Amino acid sequence: MNIMFLIIGVAVIFFAAYRFYGSFLARKVFTLDDGKVAPSAKYEDGVDYVPTSAKFLMGQHFSAIAGAGPITGPIIAGVMFGWAPALLWIVLGAIFIGGVHDMGSIFSSLRHNALSITEVVRENISRRAWVLFLLFVWFALVYVIVAFTDITSSAFVGTVTLDNGEKVGGGAIAASSLLYLVLPLIMGLLLKTGRISLGLATIIFLPLVGLAIWVGPYIPVNIEAIFGISAVSAQKTWNVFLLAYCFIASLIPVWLLLQPRGHLGGYFMYASLLTAALGLIFGGFKISYPAFIMPGGNSGAMFPLLFVTVACGACSGFHALVGSGTTSKQLKKESDSKPIGYGAMLLEAMVAALALACLMIVSRDSALAKGSPNFIFASGIGRFVELAGIPAAFGISFGLMAFTTFVYDTLDVCTRLARYIMQELLGWKTLAGKVFAAAVSIGLPLILVTLRLTDANGADLPAWRVFWNIFGASNQLLAALALFGISVWLFKTAERKWAWAVTFFPGIWMFAMSNWALLLLVRDSWKSKGALAGVDPVPFVSITLLLLSATLAAEVIHAMLKSAGWRARIQPVKGGS
Repeated sequence: MNIMFLIIGVAVIFFAAYRFYGSFLARKVFTLDDGKVAPSAKYEDGVDYVPTSAKFLMGQHFSAIAGAGPITGPIIAGVMFGWAPALLWIVLGAIFIGGVHDMGSIFSSLRHNALSITEVVRENISRRAWVLFLLFVWFALVYVIVAFTDITSSAFVGTVTLDNGEKVGGGAIAASSLLYLVLPLIMGLLLKTGRISLGLATIIFLPLVGLAIWVGPYIPVNIEAIFGISAVSAQKTWNVFLLAYCFIASLIPVWLLLQPRGHLGGYFMYASLLTAALGLIFGGFKISYPAFIMPGGNSGAMFPLLFVTVACGACSGFHALVGSGTTSKQLKKESDSKPIGYGAMLLEAMVAALALACLMIVSRDSALAKGSPNFIFASGIGRFVELAGIPAAFGISFGLMAFTTFVYDTLDVCTRLARYIMQELLGWKTLAGKVFAAAVSIGLPLILVTLRLTDANGADLPAWRVFWNIFGASNQLLAALALFGISVWLFKTAERKWAWAVTFFPGIWMFAMSNWALLLLVRDSWKSKGALAGVDPVPFVSITLLLLSATLAAEVIHAMLKSAGWRARIQPVKGGS
C-alpha cells in the first residue's frame, strides 16, 4: 500500500476532529467566552503577560511542546507492536485525550488568572495535593532528562551505513552539534547588544547551521579513538557532557542560549517535517514494516505498554506545564484556547504520524529497525531528500541534527522547570539555592545515565531503552493528574453538570494504563532479577511514582466528595419528579 493515502487520511481525520469535536469542547464543555478580559490584558507587563495574536503564539507554543517525544515514542511503539496499533492510538488518543488535556490546561489557567496547573490543583484540591503534584512533576522531568540525554548521546557514537558503504553519524554529528551550540551563543550576544536585528541574525546564522552540518564529517569528534575507550563508555561520557550543558543552560539568562537556539531549532523542526510530508506524499513509498507484531520477548504486553510507549505522540502531561506556565499568559482571548491548545496537539500528533511513517518504509529484518529511533527518523529524512537530488548522507546528518535540536529544546525546558520546582518546594530563593537546585535536578539523571545496565544475558542496554517506559508512564500519569485537577474545577464551576466527565474519564483511562504499566515494570524487573548489574532502579522508581499517584488520586476523590456540588447531586429527590 502506498503510504501517501494513509498520511493524507490521518490529516483529514485530524481536520475533521478540530472542526467538530474541538468546537464541541469550546461551546459545550469549556464554554469559551471572549467577553471576559484575558489575563494577558488584565495584567499586561510587557514581560510575562503579553497579549499575542494566535497565529504568532501558535508557533511559539508548538515549538515548546513538539520536541523529540512525538518522534521517539511512536517509532519505539511501532517497532514493538507494529505500526497499526501505534497509529490508531496516536489518532484516537490525540483527539479524545491529548487535545482535551491541552485545551483544558490552558483554559483552566486562563480562568485562574493564568496561574500554572499546579496552582489550579492547589486552589481546587488541596495544598497537600499541590506539594505531591510538584514532587510528581519533578520526578517526571527527571525521567525526561534521562531518556533524551541517552538517546542524543547514541547519535554521537552510533552510525548508519549507506548502500555505498559510507558511514553517517557518530563523531561527525558530535562535531556538528558542538558547533551548533556555539552559534546561538554568538547570536544571543549580538541580539542582546543590539548590533543585529532578529531578521538579519536569522539570515546569517541559518546558513551557518547548514555549514556546521557539512563541516562535521571533516572534523569528527570520536572520543572512543581520542581516549581509547569502548562505545558504551564513550556514550556515557557524552551523557556527562550533555548533563553539564543542561546544568549551565538552566542557570544562564534565556536570551543567551535558550531563545536563540530555540529560534534556530524551530526552522530545523519545520524544515524536517515539511521534508517528511513532501517525501511521503510524492515519493511513492510503500509500507514495508508489519502492521501488527505479536507481543513477546522484549516487547511486553500491548496493554498497557502501547500507551506509555507512544507517550507524547498522543498525550503529554508536559504540555500542561507549558500551556499553563507561559502560553496562557499570552492568549489575547479565550477562543484562542481552541487553536493553541486543541489544534497544536493535533498538529503534534501529525508529527508523530510522520515519524511513524519513517519506520513504516523500513523492513523489519533490517539492521536499522533494531537501532535507536533517532537513526530511523534520520534515515527516513535521508531517503526523502534524496528524491530531490540531495546526497542521502547530508539528509541523514540533517535528520540527526534536527532530532538533536528537538532534544536540546526538551532538555533546556525540562532542566529549567525542574530547578524552578525544586526551588519552590524548598524555598531556595538565593543564587546559591538556584545553583544547588539545578545541581540536584541534574544529579539524579547523572547517576541513572552512568550506571551499567544489562539484559538477562549480560549484554549492555542503553539507558533510554530501560527508562523509556518509566518516562512514558510518568508523563501520562502527569496528564491524568492534570485532567483530574481540571475535572474537579469543572465539577465545581461548569455551566453544564456533565462537563467534568469529558475530562475526568480520559484521566481515568490514562491513570489506569500508566499505573498498570508501572506495576508490570516492577513485576518484570523483580522476576528477571533486575536489568542492572548491581541495584536495579526500575522497581524503586516505579513504586515511588505509584505511591505519589495513589495519594494524589485520594486527594482528588476527597475534594470531589466534600464539594457542595457533589452533596447536591447525591441528595434524594423529594416530591416526585
